[in-house]
Amino acid sequence: MQLKFSSKDVKIINKTPLHQGFFKTTLYRLQHKLFAGGWSAEIEREVMDRGHAVVVLPYDVERDQIVMLEQFRVGAIATSDTPWLIELVAGMTEEGEAVEEVARRELDEEAGLTAQHLEFALSYLSSPGGLTERIHIYLAKVDASSASDFGGLASEHEDIRVQALPRAEVMALLDDGKIDNAATVIALQYLALHRDAIMTRWQQATIAP
Repeated sequence: MQLKFSSKDVKIINKTPLHQGFFKTTLYRLQHKLFAGGWSAEIEREVMDRGHAVVVLPYDVERDQIVMLEQFRVGAIATSDTPWLIELVAGMTEEGEAVEEVARRELDEEAGLTAQHLEFALSYLSSPGGLTERIHIYLAKVDASSASDFGGLASEHEDIRVQALPRAEVMALLDDGKIDNAATVIALQYLALHRDAIMTRWQQATIAP
């Protein structure tokens, strides 16, 4: 499918800062081209900028285990049975920091792991109707036996429980809806779809001269 329009087909008339805290919110006034021709009426949209994030799926090929995290998430209080969620390693990118550097840093800080091989999987917009955030997903080949029991930085109020679980058990949790945050769901589904090819690539990387 070929897209008809690009960012050049948007007129940003004005941007007004609304809130500049942990999240930054801006009121956009804009117009965009219409499929039927011409331009839309002026539209106002509130857009939140919370930066961009990296998610890492730590996978131990030999043990067929995935290292999973459990931690508190305030946004889950309203709709979940528990706000302690089963997740993957994740962190926000800092300005000027390479995405792969963030992946390696967060893998160490949150799970005590070092990637034997790190592979980019995909990136996606988490909620483009009003959020600028783009999430980058990586797969990391790890030794799950070296994972820490707990992780995170006290300075960032992180309190994380780390567990290496059989891949089949993790996928069962996914199927049962016990894993329900988007980044973790997408990363696990990517592994399910591409596992054979990933294992072949990692094996070739290991034996390469």
